Amino acid sequence: MSFLIDGLLAVTWKQLVMYAVGGFLIWLAIKKEYEPNLLLPMGFGAILVNLPLSNAINQTMQGVGEVTGIISWLYEVGIEASEAMPLLLFIGIGAMIDFGPLLAKPSMFLFGAASQFGIFAALLLALAIGFPLNDAAAIGIIGAADGPTSLLVSMVLHSSYIGAIAVVAYSYMALVPIVQPFAIKLITTKKERSIRMEYHAGAVSKRTRILFPIITTIIVGFIAPSSASLVGFLMFGNLIRECGVLDTMSDTAQNTLTNLVTLLLGITISFSMQAESFVRLDTIFIMLIGLAAFVFDTFGGILLAKVMNLFLKNKINPMVGAAGISAFPMASRVVQKMAQEENPGNILIMQAAGANVAGQIASAVAGGLLISLVTSFM
Repeated sequence: MSFLIDGLLAVTWKQLVMYAVGGFLIWLAIKKEYEPNLLLPMGFGAILVNLPLSNAINQTMQGVGEVTGIISWLYEVGIEASEAMPLLLFIGIGAMIDFGPLLAKPSMFLFGAASQFGIFAALLLALAIGFPLNDAAAIGIIGAADGPTSLLVSMVLHSSYIGAIAVVAYSYMALVPIVQPFAIKLITTKKERSIRMEYHAGAVSKRTRILFPIITTIIVGFIAPSSASLVGFLMFGNLIRECGVLDTMSDTAQNTLTNLVTLLLGITISFSMQAESFVRLDTIFIMLIGLAAFVFDTFGGILLAKVMNLFLKNKINPMVGAAGISAFPMASRVVQKMAQEENPGNILIMQAAGANVAGQIASAVAGGLLISLVTSFM
């Protein structure tokens, strides 16, 4: 009974806020089904680490001293010391991705690159507000629209806002079906959104599918060494998928590995969601900058398509450019849904999927470039 009373008396208003945040994330996961495999453990963890007398973080035991809690241990081993968890997740992501639409239409690489514009726009915005360079870069990477990349970059750069960045990145990824249509309609006309595109692409050979992850890893390793682990693990997962002799391993990577790492990652991130470091005015700024990053990502891809259309006879539907963000496969589904709403029977899913998987590669490369850029100035 005394523990209960002591605990209730020790609760701060900031911890109460975190209980509400945790409950909201759990509600989004269960009721709205927004990224439930990650938001649910993050929400539960946010409550767990903010219990005043909980031993989930650290606890001082009489006669023993301070004992490391399970979440602290997971964070130190799996994230702080080695960044292992986000990187392992990339193997599963790579095993899930079919790069066929991109290999059939290599021009979609351009949209993957253009849709990283939000990263650098958000970086500049964060710097203008007054965030230090390492934190500004970590906040900017929210524009990668890729949770594992956002986590890895923020950890490597030792950002003070890892928890807030993780929550914002994954929350906005889940809200892509709401954010992107709004952003797309801001700078496109109904006529542009109704453009039909023919899809004529030959079959991609097995040899090409196998060589692609190997060659991509080598090229990125030389051009952007700081992206080597990100892109390398992504491509390794894809090679497992495409080689044709590791079907069981591919299935394990796509399901068992991905689910296990995501589960542990979600509750481990909660270490950085302790009330004192999370409930700050800066968190609101990060939410606003993150939203701006997603919008500018969408603008970047669309504007590139508009510029290309000035020179092309067969016009590109600008919405395909919007699919160049890394949020796979949600962005391509949003584009296909909007295309059919504007022009029933319009099929853009293959072009959008090509741009979408290009965004997966581009976001990992952009993350590595940010790490190189920031570390060179620190």
